[in-house]
Amino acid sequence: MEDKQLWGNIKNGDKTALKQLHDTYFHQMCLYAHKTVNDPGLIEELVSDCFIKIWENRKKIEIRVSVKHYIFLMLRNSIADLHRKKQTLQETLNEIPDLPDENYFDEQQQYALLYNALEKLPAQRKKILMLAIFESMSYNQIAETLDISRNTVKTQIARAYRFLKETLDPADFYLFCFFRKKNN
Repeated sequence: MEDKQLWGNIKNGDKTALKQLHDTYFHQMCLYAHKTVNDPGLIEELVSDCFIKIWENRKKIEIRVSVKHYIFLMLRNSIADLHRKKQTLQETLNEIPDLPDENYFDEQQQYALLYNALEKLPAQRKKILMLAIFESMSYNQIAETLDISRNTVKTQIARAYRFLKETLDPADFYLFCFFRKKNN
């Protein structure tokens, strides 16, 4: 269901539509908030509060650009309010990143999809893949670190890639491959 249709349903009191909007943007909003707020619990609270405010004020809210833009703007304002309590307004606004364009949101959605796919990997396979990709460790270094054979590392990485290729949309898999570094 498109955002405009979801918004129409929310305005008419459809809680299922609100949940669908929440499920669609929650992870992206958390990633955005993480740029200036380092407390995961507080981040989730700020994001959840945005959806509560949407529900409570649904009859009064007029969305002019897009639902996505509106909820991210709400989150940005909530972050500003949070920081305003600690420092002056000008310092706060300089620290909070500008609201990105629509392409940024699409990219964040790709990251969220990639993250969700990585979370579905078995623990050992995920650990091996994370060491290879994000720590730039070679197969030999991973084998040494985890006290397993190099062939086990190679096999687990191949299985992880196969799973991700089957699970992710080709564009999202390409994003994943973009981060990958040659380890051998």
